[in-house]
Amino acid sequence: MKTLLQTIATALVTTIRSREDLVLENLALRQQLEVLQRKGIRPQLTNRDRAFWVLLSRLWTGWKDALEIVRPETVAAWHRQGFRLYWTWKSRKRPMGRPRIDCELRDLIRQMCQANPLWGAPRIHGELLKLGIEVSEATVSKYMVRRRKPRSQTWRAFLDNHVRDLVSVDFFVVPTAVFRILFVFIVLRHERREVIHFNVTAHPTAVWTGRQIKEAFPWDSAPRYLLHDRDAIYGNEFQKRTRSLGIREVRTARRSPWQNPYVERVIGSIRRECLDHIVVLNERHLRKVLRSYLAYYHESRTHLSLDKDCPVPRAVHPPDRGKVVGLPMVGGLHHRYVRR
Repeated sequence: MKTLLQTIATALVTTIRSREDLVLENLALRQQLEVLQRKGIRPQLTNRDRAFWVLLSRLWTGWKDALEIVRPETVAAWHRQGFRLYWTWKSRKRPMGRPRIDCELRDLIRQMCQANPLWGAPRIHGELLKLGIEVSEATVSKYMVRRRKPRSQTWRAFLDNHVRDLVSVDFFVVPTAVFRILFVFIVLRHERREVIHFNVTAHPTAVWTGRQIKEAFPWDSAPRYLLHDRDAIYGNEFQKRTRSLGIREVRTARRSPWQNPYVERVIGSIRRECLDHIVVLNERHLRKVLRSYLAYYHESRTHLSLDKDCPVPRAVHPPDRGKVVGLPMVGGLHHRYVRR
């Protein structure tokens, strides 16, 4: 009984397979007849005909016996050609990277770069944010005008957190046109990178320096800590004045200017962005130049440490305000961009 059932099952499978072969053979013959009935001495095969035989060769093992119009090697060549076309399409070049920005914005970036040769991508990016233009800093760097002059090195912050009650002081020297040496004293508040006081003298003393501290912090506005180096000018007279104001002095290690990084950074910015491009005549001229630069520094210059804002917070001008206009500052060394 079991043998009889197996025989019947085998016969049914053979019948079904033969019917499938018969249907596919009829389909192949009909397709070839359709090709031969086309006009012309030698009918041309279309891409549809080639695709038909490539697909049939994958589905039916007896396709070679029914093929008459071409040789089987030709069908295999069509299959290889289709394979090459598929992978050519698969590996085609596609647009990569960020989409291109408008020509107007690219021209504005180049205009800012040319008008302000001392600015880098972070400064220009900060100005664009204040104009209501949302663009990445990498895009600004991409479209800047390249210069041969190397950029100044970045500084390494000593303190990780902003300390509201910390103030730094320091001196730096400025030569004049007649080869005199002037000393500039700066008092910097760390919270907003704000220069709250400065003065110029040709003969600094401890008494004069202590007087500057008193002028910088009137009406009980003195900070808790005052950071400075180990210069001899911060002697007994200076220490008496700071103690009377309730200020605790913090001295840096010897030959370690990196321990007072904020005021050193400000002095470097004043030199690179202002004094290196100006010939100082006398004390009065130097005070005027520093007053002009510090007005720009506080109200217009964007700072990395302040999230591209100014020490005096600066409003953002949205695009509907009007056209972008550059206002020259510090005698044209820098510009402030607004919408009007």
